[in-house]
Amino acid sequence: MTGNAGPVILPGAVFGVVGALAAFPLRLAAREVERRHAELRRGVTRRTTHVVFGRALLAKAGLAKAGDAEIERRAKAERDAGRQLIGENGFLRLLGLMKAPEASSLSRQSLIDQSRLAGGDLDMLSLFDAFEHDGEPYSFRDLILARKYAGLIASGASWGAIARSVHRSGPVASLTAKSLNLGSQHGRPDAIYLDEGRSELDGQLLFDLGSPEDDTLEELFAEAETSEEEGRHDDAAALYQRCMAIDPKDAIAAFNRANCLRGAGRVAEAAHDYARAIKLDPGFVEAWFNLAGLMSDEGKVASARRHLQKAIALDTTYADPVFNLARLEFDAGNLPEARRLWARYLELDAESEWAGLARKGVQFVDLHMARTAG
Repeated sequence: MTGNAGPVILPGAVFGVVGALAAFPLRLAAREVERRHAELRRGVTRRTTHVVFGRALLAKAGLAKAGDAEIERRAKAERDAGRQLIGENGFLRLLGLMKAPEASSLSRQSLIDQSRLAGGDLDMLSLFDAFEHDGEPYSFRDLILARKYAGLIASGASWGAIARSVHRSGPVASLTAKSLNLGSQHGRPDAIYLDEGRSELDGQLLFDLGSPEDDTLEELFAEAETSEEEGRHDDAAALYQRCMAIDPKDAIAAFNRANCLRGAGRVAEAAHDYARAIKLDPGFVEAWFNLAGLMSDEGKVASARRHLQKAIALDTTYADPVFNLARLEFDAGNLPEARRLWARYLELDAESEWAGLARKGVQFVDLHMARTAG
């Protein structure tokens, strides 16, 4: 997460957006990112270096059974993968579209110690812009907010309920002078209240830079993702197609549609959209890999081999295509090459179930070669 030390977007950085942006249109962000010779895409791929969490995820989580736990899981997975997590306000500051808050000096641990807010809750509330700063160093106003949030959580609120509520109130720093309470006169037990007149936090978002087209595209993409997650492949494919009609340059939409078409058994269409994703983004290693899988399923071994080799060339640390190419070479009787690839796979992954299969593959080839030599 960014603080107030003047972070910059480095050329070659790849930003992935998870969830729709609530404060500003993706179109505007993409233009500013590209101006800095970096990339912005919906979703996350292996090339993604920074993940922007859109605040629309909060509304979606509030309606879903898994709720905020799914956001926490996703954030942990992206952090564990070594990607930098950024909230909307932090992203705006990175783009120079929002002024950085005043200088501050509180570390993350100091804020935790003084407020008694759990570290995990602090990180999620920071990611979804419930503080003046989106990361350390924090300010004294952030400490006041952290203490208020800790009290709300002790009363039974979740970090997600707090974040959903404060973003209906205007600038979060304005809440430092107000008392926040848990409860609702409208039957929503997780709503957060201002002390004055027991009115629920409500209001408009801080930014209104969007257009109907932006809103439509973001809503369509979110609906497509939901349909895909629920296994409604044909519905999701139709929605992604509408996204592509609005933004023909979106490689992620083409890739996601290809995955849905493959899931629906529409192989020829899936191959077309994988190829389209690759044409839009030649470095899209997952598209090369998935197209190779599709070709392999269809018995087109030479094509599958070429696509796997391309995926490996694009990303030498991507273990999956190495394993699949090893298996393909083994099936073709190219045992020395299969062994070499399985050994390489074990350099990349020595712990998983697939690693066990790779070891067995190496052992089999060694045994076979020894018997042949004998």
